[in-house]
Amino acid sequence: MTSVAKLVEKTTEFVRDHVFPVEREIIADGRAMDDALRLELQQKAKDAGVFGPLSDPAFGGLGLDTRGQAEVLEAAGASLIGPLAVNAWAPDDGNIHLLDHVANPEQRQRYLAPLASGEVRSAIAMTEPAPGAGADPTMLSTRAEATAGGWVINGAKHFTTGAQGAAFTICVARTPEGPTMFLVDADNPGMKVGRRMPTLDHTSAPGGHCEVLFTDCEVPDTAVLGAVGQGLTLASVRLAPSRLTFCMNWLGLAVRGHRLAVAHINRRTGFGSPIAEHGIAQGMVADSEIDIAAARGLIRQAATTIDEQGPTSSQAKHETSIAKTFVAEAVWRVLDRSVQLHGGLGVCEDHLVARFLVEARAFRIYEGPSEVLRWSIARRALREKD
Repeated sequence: MTSVAKLVEKTTEFVRDHVFPVEREIIADGRAMDDALRLELQQKAKDAGVFGPLSDPAFGGLGLDTRGQAEVLEAAGASLIGPLAVNAWAPDDGNIHLLDHVANPEQRQRYLAPLASGEVRSAIAMTEPAPGAGADPTMLSTRAEATAGGWVINGAKHFTTGAQGAAFTICVARTPEGPTMFLVDADNPGMKVGRRMPTLDHTSAPGGHCEVLFTDCEVPDTAVLGAVGQGLTLASVRLAPSRLTFCMNWLGLAVRGHRLAVAHINRRTGFGSPIAEHGIAQGMVADSEIDIAAARGLIRQAATTIDEQGPTSSQAKHETSIAKTFVAEAVWRVLDRSVQLHGGLGVCEDHLVARFLVEARAFRIYEGPSEVLRWSIARRALREKD
């Protein structure tokens, strides 16, 4: 197996040579990020030997542990579309992990194999319009009723990431036994992918964030993922690694934005001297260096805990909640400073950092809003005994 350091080097080169040029076309020229482009980039990643940081070698992946992923995905995250190019972007990242841990042999072959190898995309339908489930999964309103040969699902979802063009969707629905996950194929007539919601983050992946309606959606018993009533337990298998993957990817983008800003102020002069010599600019550079170093440390500590204790351990949940809260806000601060240090050019998407900042804003909400995570962090701390 190639060393992690070598993979980081190869990933950095791949993103620089093959992804940066396409990223500029998307941001500055309006090129669409569609599945044809995704497949093209992923084939180049395979050719470069950097495809599949999250996938098992049996499916063409790199077989990295979480600590290795932390280093490689930071390198991939230097571009908005870098993680997608190496098949480590939401929601497929979390779904790969979930299916790898809980799918039965038939489901692994039918769903995990094509997903992990990049042949298809997936979606997960959890979030619902009010008064349904959002950050509080206990408010789940979509229901599944047992029939003679399987289940019938009824309910509405929104913010279903990647739904347009996904080969299958993991739907979370309430059953008498408790929340349950169901695998629903794209051609199921009872599932309708509706409007693609016009969100801030629209550059980095195909499929968008969509409204999805389940109307008398019939699925067989074999569509149940894991066990009936175990949906929230399975969600916890997915959640900690998914949150940390987000952190790894977005940290890479913050590092890129910071470097662009440093390069800019080293070139630009004002008031008789290079901007890089102005104390206030140096203070902003220092603060970004501190945010990046702290974020990297939290990510790698949480990655170690996941590898050593498992993703559902109390410590892993606690550390990934801390990491996600801090990194999401640190990434925003770093990118905001990067825009500011670019001056007027910072708000022009020709210089990329403006789009980086806008796309990163949703990170503070997806996979758990910062406020909810702070609440859960405090509750765990307050439960500890002296």
